[in-house]
This record gives sequence, structure tokens and C-alpha cells, in this order.
Amino acid sequence: MPTDLEIARSVKPKAIAEVAREAGVSTDALIPYGRIKAKIDLDWCQTQIKKNKRGKLILVTATNPTPAGEGKTTTTIGLADALRQQGHKTMIALREPSLGPCFGRKGGATGGGHAQIVPMEDINLHFNGDFHAITAAHNLLAAMIDNHLHFGNALDIDPATITWGRVLDTNDRALRAIEVGSKPETRHASRFDITVASEVMAIFCLAESLEDLAARLSRIIVAYDRRGNAVTPVHLKAVGSMVVLLRDAMAPNLVQSLEGTPAIVHGGPFANIAHGCNSVIATRTALALGDYAVTEAGFGADLGAEKFLDIKCRQSGLWPDAAVIVATVRALKMHGGVAKADLGLENVDALKKGFANLQRHISNMKSFGVPVVVGINHFTSDTDAEWQTLKSLVEAEGVPVALCRHWADGGRGTQELARIVTNICKSNPPQYVYSDDYNPSDKIRAVAEKIYGAADVTFSDAARNKLDGFIKAGFGKLPVCMAKTQESFAADPAMLGAPSGHTVHVRDVRLSAGAGFIVALCGTINTMPGLPRMPAAEAIGLDENGNIVGLF
Repeated sequence: MPTDLEIARSVKPKAIAEVAREAGVSTDALIPYGRIKAKIDLDWCQTQIKKNKRGKLILVTATNPTPAGEGKTTTTIGLADALRQQGHKTMIALREPSLGPCFGRKGGATGGGHAQIVPMEDINLHFNGDFHAITAAHNLLAAMIDNHLHFGNALDIDPATITWGRVLDTNDRALRAIEVGSKPETRHASRFDITVASEVMAIFCLAESLEDLAARLSRIIVAYDRRGNAVTPVHLKAVGSMVVLLRDAMAPNLVQSLEGTPAIVHGGPFANIAHGCNSVIATRTALALGDYAVTEAGFGADLGAEKFLDIKCRQSGLWPDAAVIVATVRALKMHGGVAKADLGLENVDALKKGFANLQRHISNMKSFGVPVVVGINHFTSDTDAEWQTLKSLVEAEGVPVALCRHWADGGRGTQELARIVTNICKSNPPQYVYSDDYNPSDKIRAVAEKIYGAADVTFSDAARNKLDGFIKAGFGKLPVCMAKTQESFAADPAMLGAPSGHTVHVRDVRLSAGAGFIVALCGTINTMPGLPRMPAAEAIGLDENGNIVGLF
């Protein structure tokens, strides 16, 4: 079987100017980065957003991920290709991949098989420099904090209260906890997060304009002075330089699928430690240019979709017209207790047991009032008995289901899903998990109980004290961003299926005042992942012709 990279290279992409013409992007607004990728002028995007009628927004989400694979991005691309084949003007809106998983365990995030966006290598690596700009802006602020301490600390910052660490777009567990400062009066504990967990990344993806970007950066709280007053980038005179570093990155990126469907790929926070959605600007631009905008939210619906709806939609006023839940027979069998090595064997009983995971995701998505369809990403090892069983189980939940073969057949393999999506689209008012008036701990509890099936939520003393402080400082109405394992509804990755009655422990909380949410760190989740025992980086390199090999 050819690899994803080999399949991507077997297709000659259209010139980006041709893709732009199909999408309706003005020649003057196109900023080419070579022959097959570009940025779209930000001012032009905002003009289109203001004057154009909004298309239909399709959210693609999934069951809890397993090593068996689910294919959410692949399905997003395949669905968009199918909609385009059916005559609908369609835009894809996706996140940019992080270098962390590309060189770690997961690999890239450009789809797979015959449902990919290209250029695959560029998108998965240094794609137009956006993540480097975000890393630079974040670390500039960190440097200016420490520089202020070095030159006398005129703001009287208490070094023990500095919450702003540094970031790096690489998995590096050795940098999770560090100490900085060369003198006793400047020395303090700090940390590295991965770039996609940076508050700057979250701000970048939620900001609606350069003016909004600057306003959000101004609200970041980096430390407190010895009187207890918040210190922000405004006090450090850092906002202007941060905006300058981010200015070009704020323009959304235009690429294409293997079938030529226009794709806007912009921003990329992780959904297990951040809010897991592409930029609001990218989504709005896709909606302004297409009859349908197909987007995704990271990891399972318990994380990505919940945050898409409770954070991104709450702040932006967007709301999806339909949601697709992606599942696979293989993954559901794994949730039913089957080992990865045995997933190729028919096991209807395990499928029925593992269906509980999909069943809860269906119930959760229904609770938001969004029309739902299940897309089964087909694998060659799936048997007819397994498919028919799963089809019956899904339909018993009152939800349509489609078998999707986009990996092998591209848009041709996702025609049924596309037809169902266009039929179920309906504009409904937002239904959030919690209201703004809940206090932060009750918002956390609402997500844990209603979405995760938990019986209780516990808080460390430090977490509870910080939440009390956030409320006193006027941040009690902010939504919550749950940072937990993606592999389970619980905070324990070993609890597969649909666990209930468990306890979610919140060990720490962080205020992201600029992004506009409170992060709750649950269980053992880390904001700086580590590399696996055998990282993907070991297999990546160049062949004798200078082509990248080993990237997936």
C-alpha cells in the first residue's frame, strides 16, 4: 500500500491562483508562498466577512481517540470533497499541525489516503511561519518580564507570582519545570509549554482583527506586584512588539485538498490542553466564501466539540448547522476491550460493548441541539456483520449513519455522508453546557457530570484558592477550558468505553484572561508533552533526491 506521503506526491496540485479563483479570492488579496500555498490578505477577509451571506457550518468531531485510529481530519476533507462534487461551493477550515506530534507519536494532521490537504510536508512542518511567530511573541514577553526584573524591577513584581513561562513547538519533557534568573532577586520558578498550549495561540485563534488581537494581548496577566495588583503586557510595554510579530501570521493560509477543494488552514491549539479549534477568522472567511464550510474540533467530542461550542461559539456568535461524529469499527472494538493486535478479527460482541463510547458522544451532541450524523470511517478489516451491527445501533439512537470510504476513494467514497449532511442542516439557537453566571467550579462540574459522566469533581487546595481569587478579580463569568486526557471520558486514560460514576480531580487552574477562559488541569495531563520511546523523528529524513521521507 502506498504511504500517505506517496499518495500526496502522486497528484499534481493546482496552482494556488487557480484554487483562489474557485474560492472567490481576489487576485489582489492573494499573497503567494510559492506555487501551491498562500496567505489571504486579512483586510480583504474582513471585508468579505462583513458583506457576504454566511454559509452552512459543519462541525466534524469524533469518538475518543485510540491507537486504532479514527480519521477525523480525513473525514473532514473527504466530506468537503464530496460536497464539492455534488455541486456545492465548499470550503475546508482546519487547524495547522504542531511539530510536537509530527516528530512524536501521532504524526501530522493533513488527512490520509486520498482525502488529504497538500502540500503535506509544508503544512506539517514550518507552514508559512505562523507557529514560529506565535512562539516568538510568547517568548518575547517572557524575556521582557525577566529583563524588567534585571534592571531594577520598577513595577515591584513579586517573582514568585510570575505565571508566564516560555514555549517551544517540540515535545520536550525535560523543560516542563525550570528555574530562571541569575541573581537572587530575579530568580524564580518557570516552565516550558508546547506552543499550541500558549495563551498567545488561543488569543490568535479567537481574535477577530488586529485591534482585537492587541486588546486581548493587553489583558494577559503575567504576574502580580507585591501589593497584589495584576501585571500585564501593557505595564511591560510589550503589546506593540507582540502584535508586530503576529501581524503577518494573522492572515489565514490557503491550500487545497488532493481533489482541489479550497482549504483555509490557520491556527492550531491542542484540544486536550487548549480549546482545539482553528482561528475564528479562518472559519468566518470560509463561511463568507462557501455554501458549506467544513471544520473540525480536536480529539473526541468530549474535548474538541465541547470547547468549540462552549468557548469558540460563545465568544464569536458562531453555531454549527450540523455535526458529524466520526467513528471506526476498530476503535469501538478497542473501547470494547480488544487488544490492538486483534482488531483485524471480527468481534461483534466487543463492538457492541465499545459502542457505549459512541453512544455517549451522540447523546452529548444532541444535548447541544445540533443535528447529528455518524460517519463510519471504513477500514478493510471491517466485516459486513460488524457494519450492519453498528448501523443498527446508531439508528436506534435516532441518528442517521453513513459508511465512508474516503481514504480509498476520496470524495466519491463520502457521497452518502454529504447527502445526509445537506438534508439535516438546521439553524438552531445555541445550547451551552453551562451559563455565564455559573461560578467557575460549577462550570467545571457541569462539564464533568454532563459530558464526562462523572459523579464528582474534587479540587486541590491550590486550585480552589486560585478559583476564589479569579472570582474576586472579576473573572468568574469566563468559560472553562478543560485540560485532560483525550483517550477517555474520565481523567484516567485507562478508562475506555463510557465510564460513569468516576471522579475528576482538578489539580491546578490557570487564568487566560486575554483568551477569555479559565484552564482546569485535570488528572496527570501536561502542557508540555514528552516524546515516546520510539519517536517518529527517528524515521524522518531525506532520500537521495532530497525528498522528505518518513513523515506521516
